[in-house]
Amino acid sequence: MTTVRLPLFPLNSVLFPGLVLPLNVFEERYRAMMRDLLKTPEDEPRRFAVVAIRDGHEVAPTAPGMPDQTAVPERGPAAGFGDDPAKAFHEVGCVADAATIRERADGSFEVLATGTTRVRLLSVDASGAFLTAELEELEEDPGEEAGALAEGVLRAFRQYQKRLAGARERSLSTGAELPDEPAVVSYLVAAAAMLDIPARQQLLQAPDTASRLREELKLLRAETAIIRSLPSLPASDLTRGPTSLN
Repeated sequence: MTTVRLPLFPLNSVLFPGLVLPLNVFEERYRAMMRDLLKTPEDEPRRFAVVAIRDGHEVAPTAPGMPDQTAVPERGPAAGFGDDPAKAFHEVGCVADAATIRERADGSFEVLATGTTRVRLLSVDASGAFLTAELEELEEDPGEEAGALAEGVLRAFRQYQKRLAGARERSLSTGAELPDEPAVVSYLVAAAAMLDIPARQQLLQAPDTASRLREELKLLRAETAIIRSLPSLPASDLTRGPTSLN
C-alpha cells in the first residue's frame, strides 16, 4: 500500500482526475496552506488533496449569526467539521496539482489546479495551521469490457448533450474533443453530467473503470429520458469545475 501525507482541502464538490479546479482562497487556514505550497520549488508538483464534505461547512462561520447572535465563531483548521474531522469527509478524494497559485494584494489567493490521482482518506491531522491527511493512493483498474463500455457511454453522452442543448435552446458545439481512453471517458462524463454530490462521489469511488462506466450508462439514459420535461438547465464546461469560494 502506497501512502502519502498531503495538505487537505475539503470542498462541497467532487474533484475527478483530469478536472480543472479554480479556487478563490480567502480563509486563513487555506491561505496558510497556499503559503506552504509556494515553498515547493516551481519545478516540483504543488500537491494537495481534495475531499468532498459529507457533513460540515466548506466556509466556517466568522461572525455570530442566526439563531444565536452571541455564538462564538469557530476557529482553527478543523472549524466547521466537528470533533472528528475525518467523519465529516467522504472516504475517497483526489489529489490536485496546483499549476497556478497567485497571491492577491489582500492576502487571498487565486489558484488553478488539476485533479490527478484518486486517494483514500486514512486519517486527518488538525494539529497544524491547516488540515493534513494520510492518504492511500488508488490504482485505476480497467475492469472487464471497459473499451466497449466506453464506446457505449460516449454514444449515450452525445445523446445527453443533444438533449441538454435542446433544453437550453442553444447550439450543441462545446469546443471540446471527446476522448476514447476508457478511464478518461469515465472521469470526463462523471464531471460533465448534471449530477448531485452523492452520485458524483459514487462514481469517483467505483472499484474500477468498467464499473464506473456501467453506472454512467444507467445515469445518462435516465437523465436523458427526463430532460424533455425540464424547461431549462444550467450550462456545464466539460473539463473545468465551478470556482470554489474556499
